[in-house]
Amino acid sequence: MPFSTGFAAPEYQGVRALFDSFLEDDPGYSAQLAVYQAGSKMLDLSGGPHLTSGSITGAYSCSKGVAAFVIGLLVQDGILDLDRTVAHYWPEFAARGKGAITVRQALSHRAGLLGVEGGFALDEFTTADAARRLAAAAPLWRPGATFGYHALTIGIIMEELCRRVAGSTLQELYDARIRVPFGVDFFLGLPEDQEPRYRNVLYDADPCQPWVDPLGLEGLNGNAAISTVMELPNHRVIRAHGMSSAGGVGSAEGLARLYAAATTGLDGGNAFLAADTVRTMAEEQVWGLDRSSGLDNAFAIVFMKPHPSRNFGSHRAFGHEGANAALGFADPAYHLAFGYIPGRQEEGRTPGRAHRLAHAVRQAAGSGRQVPAAGTYS
Repeated sequence: MPFSTGFAAPEYQGVRALFDSFLEDDPGYSAQLAVYQAGSKMLDLSGGPHLTSGSITGAYSCSKGVAAFVIGLLVQDGILDLDRTVAHYWPEFAARGKGAITVRQALSHRAGLLGVEGGFALDEFTTADAARRLAAAAPLWRPGATFGYHALTIGIIMEELCRRVAGSTLQELYDARIRVPFGVDFFLGLPEDQEPRYRNVLYDADPCQPWVDPLGLEGLNGNAAISTVMELPNHRVIRAHGMSSAGGVGSAEGLARLYAAATTGLDGGNAFLAADTVRTMAEEQVWGLDRSSGLDNAFAIVFMKPHPSRNFGSHRAFGHEGANAALGFADPAYHLAFGYIPGRQEEGRTPGRAHRLAHAVRQAAGSGRQVPAAGTYS
C-alpha cells in the first residue's frame, strides 16, 4: 500500500517506492515530487501530514531558477546581451568601480555585491529603490576575480535589468510569458486568492544560533530584516511581491512543469526557449570554493550546475536548490524536468532526499533498469 497519493508511470514505480520509504521512516515528513520526461508527466506525488497535491509552499532559492527563465527569454529576444556591461543598460550601476562588470559576471555571482550595509526592508527587495542602493555600493572584491553566492541581491540585479531593457517588472514578464500561458503552478507574486493554498514552511529554529556579524560576508549575504532566511516566504509581503531571489511559492508540479515547458515543451508543444538559448543559459561559468560560504559551488547564468557535492543531474543539467532543500532542474541528457518541495526544512545537497530522488529518476529514465532499493544511494 503506497504512502503517497498521486500518479506514477509504470517505469517510475521504483521512484515512488523510494519516496514512500521516506514517508514510512519519518511520520513528520511531508513533500511533493513531480517529474516530466520529453514533455509528458511521469510522476506527480505528495505525502505526509503537511502538504497535499493542492498545497503550495515556499521554495526559497528555487525562485532564482524560475526568474532565470525570464532572463533567458530576454537574451533570446536579443534585448539583453550577456557580454555587455550591466552599466550599458543601467548606467548608475557603474558607480564605485563597477563599470566593467558584465551581465554574464553579475548573473554568475562574480560582481561582489552581496548586500548593503544596513540591509533591506522586506518590502524593499523588489523595488527600484533597492536597485538604486545596490548600484551605489562598492564591490566586496575586484569584480570577476572570484565568485560568491549573491543569495538575495542577484534578484535585485535581475529585476532591475528587466525594468531597464523590457520596461516591465520581472514578475509581470514571468506571469505574461510563462506562468499563465503554460499553466505553471509556481508564483513570483502570490495573488490574494491563492493564499488559502499556502502552507508555512516548517523549520527548527536554533536557540543557540551564533551571532552573525552584519558587516561580514555572511551577514551581508543575508541582510534582510529577519532572524533567519527560513522566515522569508512565511511573510505575506514576501509572497505578495515575489522577490525573485527567494520569494517564490508554488508546488513541485509547478516547478517540474516550468522546466519542461522551457526545455522540451509540454505534450508535444514547442519549448519556449530555443536549444541554443538553453545551452547559453546552462553553460557553466564558475566552479570552486564559494567566497561567501567557503563551500564548493558551480553556477551557470543564475542556475546551479551539478558537481560532486550537489550531484543532481548529468553534466548538461541545470537548476536551483532552495534553503529548505527544494529542488527544480532540467536535464536535457535525459529529457527530464524535476520538481521537489518538502514541507519542512531538510538536508540539501548530496545525499539529501531530493538528490536521492533525482538519482533514482535519472536511472529510471536513462536505463530502464530497476532504480536503487530504498535506503541506497551511489
